[in-house]
Amino acid sequence: MSKFNYSYHRFLNNNRNKGIPNLMLWICIGNALVYFLSQFGTPLSLYSALSFDPQAIAHGQVWRLFSYIFTFAGIGDMSIYSIFSVALALYCSYWPARYLEQLWGSLRVNLYYLIGILAMDVYAMLVYFLFHVSYGVSALYLNLSMFLSVAALMPEARGLLFFFIPVKMRWLALVDIGGILYYLVKDILEAVRFWTLYGSALLGIGLILVAFLPIVAQLPCLLFCWHQLPQLLPLSLRRHASRAERKRRAEFRRASAPKQQPNPNWAQNYQNRAGERPYRHKCLVCGRTDTEYPDLEFRYCSKCKGYCCYCIDHINNHVHIQ
Repeated sequence: MSKFNYSYHRFLNNNRNKGIPNLMLWICIGNALVYFLSQFGTPLSLYSALSFDPQAIAHGQVWRLFSYIFTFAGIGDMSIYSIFSVALALYCSYWPARYLEQLWGSLRVNLYYLIGILAMDVYAMLVYFLFHVSYGVSALYLNLSMFLSVAALMPEARGLLFFFIPVKMRWLALVDIGGILYYLVKDILEAVRFWTLYGSALLGIGLILVAFLPIVAQLPCLLFCWHQLPQLLPLSLRRHASRAERKRRAEFRRASAPKQQPNPNWAQNYQNRAGERPYRHKCLVCGRTDTEYPDLEFRYCSKCKGYCCYCIDHINNHVHIQ
């Protein structure tokens, strides 16, 4: 199994630039076109022709298995509120995919999205054929899984809530997971209510299974970021956290904790034997320096604007400063 994983990751790394570049950009452009073209003629004609419909797919309209990815922005009027909502949905879907493509390459992102589409298609069609429940599928939860992947890869990075409130990606991801679980429980309770109302066990079980469709959309995140997902939890809640990681974080807290009588000007007249500054390198993510950790390796990112230094733990796991 380990040999297969090595070959698999080696293949993805060697072919990282193959596939469709900027895949999510083209998907967002397609969603914007569907939204604006739906304003002409019959509003639901284009949207209905592309949306996921298990009954229509069973009768030969197989393009709906993939065309529904151009409908997650929804339809609406040309009011300012509707246009802003669509633009926000497209932006929140684009930037996680763009970051993953910079980190993984185009091939892995294409494979990520393809696995998510196939998982939702197979699950929805099985529910339809077994329980005769027709339900629309949206790619919105698949896009949210890409955000969870970004948060799992860099939980300590800060995102802007409402575009101006800095919040760690860990907490945004936990809020996202809480929202998914909330709607899961809500849909299950709604399915149970229909079950008791109509007295059909087949319909009730089918609706309960449909409620788990957002969980199925998270399958690519589980496959690609399985080992990084526990990083979303605080250190005190990680049961499997290694002793070395706990020791490293404890040393970092002790080193960064203020002294009993701190002197704000302690470094003003400080010079070592060579007349150098208190430190040469400092990681922009964790704040560790070469003075406190002389055996730690530091590097400078060529993709960031300016001279941005990172330690070996964060040189490949940070947001590029543009």
